[in-house]
Amino acid sequence: MKTYFRLLKFTPPIGKFIAPYLVCSILSSIFGILNFALLQPLLGVLFGTEEHKNVVRPESSFSPEYLKDLFLYHVDHTILTEGKVHALQFVCIAIVISVFLSNVFRYLSSRLVEKLKGKTITNLRSTIFNRILNLHLGFFNNERKGDLMARMTTDVQEVESSVGRAFSAVFKEVILLVGFFVTLFYQSVQLTLFSLIVIPVSGVAIGLLSKRLKEHAIDVQTTMARILGQIDEAFGGMRVVKGFNGEKFVGTKFENENKHYFRVWRNMVYRQELASPMSEFLGVSVVAGILLYGGSLVLSGHSSLSPEGFITYIVLFSQVTRPAKEISNAISGMQRGKASADRIFRLLDTPSVITDAADAKTLTGFREGIEIRNVSFAYEEGRNVLKNISFRIPKGRTIALVGQSGSGKSTIADLVPRFYDPTEGQILLDGIDIREISQHSLRDQMGIVTQESILFNDTIYNNITFGLQATQEQVEEAARIANAHEFIMQTANGYQTVIGDRGSKLSGGQRQRISIARAILKNPPILILDEATSALDTESEKLVQEALTRLMQNRTTLVIAHRLSTIQHADQILVLQKGQIIETGTHAELLSHDDGVYRKLSHMQGV
Repeated sequence: MKTYFRLLKFTPPIGKFIAPYLVCSILSSIFGILNFALLQPLLGVLFGTEEHKNVVRPESSFSPEYLKDLFLYHVDHTILTEGKVHALQFVCIAIVISVFLSNVFRYLSSRLVEKLKGKTITNLRSTIFNRILNLHLGFFNNERKGDLMARMTTDVQEVESSVGRAFSAVFKEVILLVGFFVTLFYQSVQLTLFSLIVIPVSGVAIGLLSKRLKEHAIDVQTTMARILGQIDEAFGGMRVVKGFNGEKFVGTKFENENKHYFRVWRNMVYRQELASPMSEFLGVSVVAGILLYGGSLVLSGHSSLSPEGFITYIVLFSQVTRPAKEISNAISGMQRGKASADRIFRLLDTPSVITDAADAKTLTGFREGIEIRNVSFAYEEGRNVLKNISFRIPKGRTIALVGQSGSGKSTIADLVPRFYDPTEGQILLDGIDIREISQHSLRDQMGIVTQESILFNDTIYNNITFGLQATQEQVEEAARIANAHEFIMQTANGYQTVIGDRGSKLSGGQRQRISIARAILKNPPILILDEATSALDTESEKLVQEALTRLMQNRTTLVIAHRLSTIQHADQILVLQKGQIIETGTHAELLSHDDGVYRKLSHMQGV
């Protein structure tokens, strides 16, 4: 129940919902029970057993007995004055009106539940998405995207279904069940007490049946997460799949996971689906027992019920199985929902390693420079990627990082905007430890162009203005500087052209130039360029490099490059190897080192 109480936090103000829902549920239950209670006078009219006792109009009162006597008075009065056919018509019209009102109030209660359920799930889904967005970057390196997608989709759907069942079971079906038993006690205390002795047997059986449903549900959701992960990887890497003739390998891998999903799903569904027929069978068995016991009393003359009253009692009791079955189905469904809710709450409870300090400062500008002071970093404990790195980037200067793959260049680029925190040491901006600065204001000072072009399935215009407010003229100017305006205007709808998933409709060079235009438009005081020109052809690289050089003037820039030709004019070049700085200097100074690593790299590239 703790899980469901926690889900209540995501509901709209429940006080506004409970009152109208209870009223509709109670009225629906009353008229639903009345439908069957009206059978007794109907049978009395049909079989001629009505003795016309109610020839005097009963005195008014607020009791069920008065309503019953009033109705029977009108039935008897109609029989005496207009005949049995008219009395039959009267009873049938009463039944139709009762059925109509019962269904009207049932519809209204269902609308209220669906509205509450929809708002609850909308709030829950938004909370999950915002929580994921605010988790640290390292979290996504350790989690499969498929699992996160499963929690946003299939897990939320299970919770949605579970919430509806829970509210229906707790309120509507329980009210109906109580209403039926009150009516049954009113008709015959003896038979109802007998039924209460037998009914718990079915409850115990259903409880034992659904005990393991939660475990099966967890297996199903976990397997579905793996399937979604495989789908995402296969579709995202389709070029590689086809290029390496990997269709059979990927298909077999998916087929195995899909068959495993079928097995765990089958185990869960078999157990879940058994709950309904078993509860119905046990319910009918109880009815049969009551029929035998009660029928014997009626035949022997030891029952206060008339034959038509006994038939009405049996019909009423048979309807008890419906809300009881709904409650048992809700309990089994709630086990699946609880398993999904637990997975969601584990995600929501995941702490973010990168958080703002309680008294975090807000940067209003950038004045002095950036200092990396004795920084070490490890993605995994005991395996340092950076080892005691120290250097400064004065304001307006360009610092370039070069070195072999895996030397730690991109890690430094991730530490400066605080995507990660150093394992040891500090990163200072204007003399302030960046852990004491709010993440938003820190990153607001920076423009980032990564080695991989990160674009979205949206228009070119929206990809360039991502997170920014800008005019068409400003966007076009940024695109011209990035050498992108010409090819943009050649697309079908210009800046309003949708570029497909991850920019799939554009070439690698075009995607990179859109990313550069995005950074240019932001016009930040600090630039982080991680292989910003790596995907450009020679002609575009030259034009974009000139634009970047102009953009970098009077700005603080951290450049990561494999192509040494792009960093020759950097104020300082740092050569990294195995997480340590082994050489520093300008391009000319580093070339003067006969046995230097930079000199060897330069000769290899013909620079």
